[in-house]
Amino acid sequence: MTQKNNTASFVGHLSELRSRLVKSFIFLILLFVISYFFSTEIYQFLVQPYADAVLANNLNRRLIFTALHEAFLTYLKVAFFAAFFISSPFFLIQLWKFIAPGLYKNEKQALLPYLLATPILFILGGFIVYYLIMPLAIKFFLGFETVAEPGVIAIQLEAKVNEYLSLIMRLIFAFGISFQLPVILSLLARIGIIDSKYLRDRRKYFVVIIFAMAAILTPPDPITQIGLALPLLLLYELSIFTVKFIEKKKDA
Repeated sequence: MTQKNNTASFVGHLSELRSRLVKSFIFLILLFVISYFFSTEIYQFLVQPYADAVLANNLNRRLIFTALHEAFLTYLKVAFFAAFFISSPFFLIQLWKFIAPGLYKNEKQALLPYLLATPILFILGGFIVYYLIMPLAIKFFLGFETVAEPGVIAIQLEAKVNEYLSLIMRLIFAFGISFQLPVILSLLARIGIIDSKYLRDRRKYFVVIIFAMAAILTPPDPITQIGLALPLLLLYELSIFTVKFIEKKKDA
């Protein structure tokens, strides 16, 4: 009898999970359709760092596409990027509603701050890319242009729409995901896998890992790599204090 109840309970959980996944998927598709109607505005927003850098240097530049379907696919990509970005909190809400009924009150209180911190840190990473990293990186890359002179051919940037937007969207996701480091380390500390002493003693190894991650997730230039590594190092130090605070609460 108990086995039948467990089976029925398991099937019920699977049905609820499927229902919440379907709701999340429908919400994502709906946002994708809405975002496509505003894809031009979203495109202009993402291109603004490049436009600002060009205007600041009094340059006459443009973004080009070299395939007939490239601009259309770019707008689709922009719409999906916006839909996924906006719908992320809805996914987290559905996840919370699925796991919350099985948690005790103290477990809910412990887990809720992490669910709130996850989108905040992701958005913070995206802001750093948009307002700091991209302007610096664009200025750095434009510095390699040369002016035409007698006997010298000009080297001038002709950026492709698809490549530029792929770069900035990839950096936003890379920074957003990487900025989840405090959440991950705090959760590991809460379940007893790591502690503050472990993080302090292995700081030098984590520094190497962070710079290696920055080199993999970003283009091969020092601006974006250092721009990702330095905030992660600060977040790692912040994680040590957070883990220490968790340990004091456990002791209390």
